Amino acid sequence: MSSHRYSHVQKAFLKYQHVFVLLAPVLFVVGVFFAAPTPADVGTNYWLEFWWLFPAFLLGATIVNTVGISGSALFVPFLIFIFPVFSEPLGPATIVKVGLISEAFGLSSSSVAFIQYGLVDRRLALSIVAGAVPFVVAGALLSFVIPEVIFHALLGLALLAASYLLFKTDLSHGESSGDEDAVAADGGVAANLPDDAGKLGPAGVRTDEDGTVTRVDREGGDYEYTRQGYLKRFANYSIGGTFQGLAGFGAGELGIISMLSTKVPVRVAIGTNHIVVALTAILASLVHVFGGGLVGGHSLSLASTPWNMVVFTVPATVIGGQIAPYVSNALDTDTLKNFVGVLFAVISLALFLMAAGIA
Repeated sequence: MSSHRYSHVQKAFLKYQHVFVLLAPVLFVVGVFFAAPTPADVGTNYWLEFWWLFPAFLLGATIVNTVGISGSALFVPFLIFIFPVFSEPLGPATIVKVGLISEAFGLSSSSVAFIQYGLVDRRLALSIVAGAVPFVVAGALLSFVIPEVIFHALLGLALLAASYLLFKTDLSHGESSGDEDAVAADGGVAANLPDDAGKLGPAGVRTDEDGTVTRVDREGGDYEYTRQGYLKRFANYSIGGTFQGLAGFGAGELGIISMLSTKVPVRVAIGTNHIVVALTAILASLVHVFGGGLVGGHSLSLASTPWNMVVFTVPATVIGGQIAPYVSNALDTDTLKNFVGVLFAVISLALFLMAAGIA
């Protein structure tokens, strides 16, 4: 395929990405309904039992994708504390599995939306994912064998750390140069900025010989940074990846910190982090579904997956992922970040009380 043809296909996909992305949960639900191993003689009551999860996960997915953190950071505590009020409590491994499956779809949706905006550094994302893979797998396998008390304590510790890191992080959107003269009157970009034909709007990316990256988003905002700091990011993502596999989140929270500390612009860091967390969530989901027998723990087969839950959580997270970039542009991200930070702190306290046998 010629570069011109590839550019045309890429641009067409990005232009109509919402159509392709929203088809994914439809196909998923249809596939689950007709092919998933479910209890015998299930009827309408089985499939509609957890319809109320849709609005809850839609709101949660919109919040976490706007801030750029892992969806399970909200989904897992929701399933621990709120879900049992309306239904039977779930085991830790099932909770993490539902959170990861839902998160994987939601973050994949949001990742494509951020790519459409030109805010994803794919080279940076793939290098981080490659380093995080063994830690994600190790964390996911560990989740099969640790006691529930330790699971709650580690979950509380992870949320407390995430709360601290969120308060510490500046997610304001002031990193774009905002140079109004950079965008030409005809909608193109001034000669000193990249403009790729395969992207939407005046968007593009260029890497100079000295490693400086110049990125332009679809609305003409430009960002300049380098990809230096791989070792520092690897250290953060190794810890975050372990918690990502164990509890369903961690890579996103530590990932934002590591990219900002190596001078990656905020909006590029948030967009790139979506790719990292989506890929690690997909990997962790696969290990949670098939990997229990590898470590002598209980095996979570496809038949044990609560399909009547995920048929509502997956579409909700996909839609939330598509909404997130628009919310990110419209709202003060720091306000939303601080709200999530307080919520994490409260949830972590409740988890510590549960681990201590008080709650």
